[in-house]
Amino acid sequence: MRAREERAYPAPVPTEPLRLAVERGETVSAILLAPDRIVAGYVLAHGAGAGMTHPFLTGTAEGLAERGIATLRYQFPYMERGSRHPDRPALAWATVRAAVTAAAALLPETPLIAGGKSFGGRMTSQAQANSPLPRVCGLVFLGFPLHQAGRPSDVRAEHLTHIDVPMLFIQGSQDKLADSRLMSAIVQRLEGRATLEVIEGADHSFRIPARSGRTDRQALEQILDTLAAWGRRVG
Repeated sequence: MRAREERAYPAPVPTEPLRLAVERGETVSAILLAPDRIVAGYVLAHGAGAGMTHPFLTGTAEGLAERGIATLRYQFPYMERGSRHPDRPALAWATVRAAVTAAAALLPETPLIAGGKSFGGRMTSQAQANSPLPRVCGLVFLGFPLHQAGRPSDVRAEHLTHIDVPMLFIQGSQDKLADSRLMSAIVQRLEGRATLEVIEGADHSFRIPARSGRTDRQALEQILDTLAAWGRRVG
C-alpha cells in the first residue's frame, strides 16, 4: 500500500533554469524539480565525472518527485566551465552552501536534506561538518567515495564525527571506492546518527551485472524507495 501511495503524486513540473551565485561573481546553473505535493526537498550534488543532467541524477530526481520529494540539482563551477578537474574544497563547499540557501528560499515550508553522488556527497558532508547548512535536517550519500580504488582507508570519514544531523549512506556492495567492512564500521562508530543501505551487486555507479538476475532499474528503485522513506522520517 505504501508504494502505491508514494507514486500517487501528480507529474513533476520543472521550473525555469536557475542561476546560483557562489562567490566572487561565480555563478552555476541549477534545476528544481518538484511535485505539486512536497514532503521533503533534496539538494542533490553531482559526482566528479558527470554533471547534474547525467542520466542517473535525472532518473533519481524524477523518481523522487513521484514519491513527493523535490530536488534541486546544481553544477559545481569546474563542471560549469567544462573542466575535468574538481574545484578546490573551499569553492566546492561554497557551492554546496549556495545551493542549500537557494533551496531554502525556493521551498520555504519544506524540510531539507542534502548530499549527492560520490564527490558531491563528500563535499556536502565536509561543508556540513565545517558549519551546519541552513535548514538541513539530514544528509544522504549516493556512493560515498571512502577511498581510492584498491587502497582501503577510512581517513576520508574522519570529519563525519563532527556532523550532528542524521546521515543515510546508500552503497553498492561491489563499490571499489568504499570497502564494505570499513563502511559498516564507520556507521557503527557514528552511534545512531547514520544508516547504511546496501544495494546488492551494485558498483560505485549502481550498475548491476546482467548475470546477477537483477537490473539497474531495480537498483534505482531500491535507492529511491529507501531515500524517500528515510527523508520522510527525518523531515
